[in-house]
Amino acid sequence: MSEITLIEAVDQALAYELANDEDVVLMGEDIGKNGGVFRATEGLSERFPGRVLDTPLAESMIAGAAVGMAAQGLKPVAEIQFMGFIYSAVDQIICHAARLRNRTRGRLTCPLVIRAPFGGGIHAPEHHSESTEALFAHIPGLRVVIPSSPARAYGLLLAAIRDPDPVIFLEPKRIYRMVKQNVPDSGKALPLDQCFILREGSDITLVTWGAMVHETLRVANQLADQGIEAEVIDVATVKPLDMQTILQSIQKTGRCVIIHEAARHCGVGAEIAANLAEKALTSLFAPVQRVTGYDTIMPYFKMEKHYMPSEARIRRAVMDVMEYA
Repeated sequence: MSEITLIEAVDQALAYELANDEDVVLMGEDIGKNGGVFRATEGLSERFPGRVLDTPLAESMIAGAAVGMAAQGLKPVAEIQFMGFIYSAVDQIICHAARLRNRTRGRLTCPLVIRAPFGGGIHAPEHHSESTEALFAHIPGLRVVIPSSPARAYGLLLAAIRDPDPVIFLEPKRIYRMVKQNVPDSGKALPLDQCFILREGSDITLVTWGAMVHETLRVANQLADQGIEAEVIDVATVKPLDMQTILQSIQKTGRCVIIHEAARHCGVGAEIAANLAEKALTSLFAPVQRVTGYDTIMPYFKMEKHYMPSEARIRRAVMDVMEYA
């Protein structure tokens, strides 16, 4: 079995579902012959004629058509080229996809997946580098899923397509081709709404998701050389949030640093910190720290690295928490 990248794992998952579920349909801008801007659908239009649909450059139309298709029993997977382009589709996603089950009192569901590359790190203009997962995490009726490895991209995307309700599936494009893993094409889904403990530890809990998982794991391994054993949790599904796994870890370690690329104010990290204050205050030995992006628009090109959380910033936060008296 050869190792594949995250973007290849996305393609593999889409191909599996197309082959095994005739209701699955893909749609998006340039996803047919061109295979999408990042080649996530490369080769699929030839393998599955008529089920990989190129659309006009109209995100609102893409989302609206996908909602209609889902309401009539299909399982559309719609690609938005970049998260910064998704806002034209917000009306359809929030006002219709998220509310369809409730509006019809369960008579209709909306088995829809909206895929979008998100996050910085590829030196693109700011509307190609958005990390606004908290916007969708705030909306009742939506799931928000963010993979951090090829294996999790494959398993979580399968689960998202099979889910009867709408899923926003955000793919960290910075790591599309950064790492490779053996990912069996078994059709086995991974559970949604569940954190993954990637590294066990007893001294501090590091909570993160998406591309920041990789910097966080590197820091955790460096800390081990100093005798600090960090537990690393990949949230994976930021809505609904699996607080139980995080709370159990805090009961063991008593310390927590939350790391995310998105802007600090009202980020998902703030929700996690609020839950810890409400439910785990007596277990904490130190205040919860957050290492995040800044409350500004993503700066252009070379300035990206100053915006995005670095290993040095994560280490400083960890040491502040460990040394808190």
